[in-house]
Amino acid sequence: MTMMPPSYDDLMAARARIGDRVRHTPLLRSAVLDRAIGGTVLLKPEALQHTGSFKLRGAMNAVLSLAEAGHRAGVVAFSSGNHAQAVAYAAASVGMPATIFMPADAPAIKTAATRGWGATVIPFDRLRDDREALARAEAERIGAAVIPPFDHPHVIAGQATAALELAEDAAAGGLDIDALLVPVSGGGLIAGCTLALEHDFSSARVYALEPEGRDDLRRSLLSGQREQNGDGGSVLCDGLMSASPGELTFAINRERLAGGVVVTDDAVLRAMAFAFLHLKLVLEPSGAIGLAALLSGAFDGRDRTTAVVLSGGNVDPVIFERALATLA
Repeated sequence: MTMMPPSYDDLMAARARIGDRVRHTPLLRSAVLDRAIGGTVLLKPEALQHTGSFKLRGAMNAVLSLAEAGHRAGVVAFSSGNHAQAVAYAAASVGMPATIFMPADAPAIKTAATRGWGATVIPFDRLRDDREALARAEAERIGAAVIPPFDHPHVIAGQATAALELAEDAAAGGLDIDALLVPVSGGGLIAGCTLALEHDFSSARVYALEPEGRDDLRRSLLSGQREQNGDGGSVLCDGLMSASPGELTFAINRERLAGGVVVTDDAVLRAMAFAFLHLKLVLEPSGAIGLAALLSGAFDGRDRTTAVVLSGGNVDPVIFERALATLA
């Protein structure tokens, strides 16, 4: 079945549906950051969201939509961590069982948190196994519904609520948005954000942020078709390791995005340290990539207003120690 992109009405319905089940994260400013960049920076810290990332928005909208339709047989998801936690949390909130396929090498903090919300975790080998095939086979076996991490209209509409809040708060503060920087794996968050900003900030240019060697969306935007990532590339940003853009998400993003920005691991680690030292925020590598793009100069934020989605804060302690070591 061909999936259709969510409409603006779908985005507003998602916001009403998930309501106070998700946190309206604040819009933050930092004089230190503005001086360092030479422009105005607006930060959307989804690291402060329940479960520690934006993923709860899409998962909650998908789970509640299933519940409204009378589905009670449970849900199945596949994820390296943040979507896993989000689906587990959302399912638990309505008393629905959840089974999550997670890479055997996923950060231990994310696996433990997913189990902590009552989900059954089934490990797989990210290099050899087809995680989606495993999930769909299990869902068929038990009669559950699959909630994919990005390529679904309910998930995209839920993620869009982050940008709806951002736009509302910026407008309330009399601020314009010239550019929006969004971390990208399969493209669900950035697809939702572009659809949301079209309504109130139609002139804002949206850029995809990807780690070195994992820039499949940037290359896809250039070629006009969905490109694949190879076996190499950075593994630091473990939440940004999708093999290729989603089918539905790319259909949305191809016509709307201004381009892609590639960011180094060193820049990401330094941005994590900057966030801790100056913003008092704990960010995971994937969540810090937008800040890294600005601080490293990979994206030029001078003399304009740039909004950045800080997508998550579920960082492995060993990785965070590496980041803090850059302050020495």
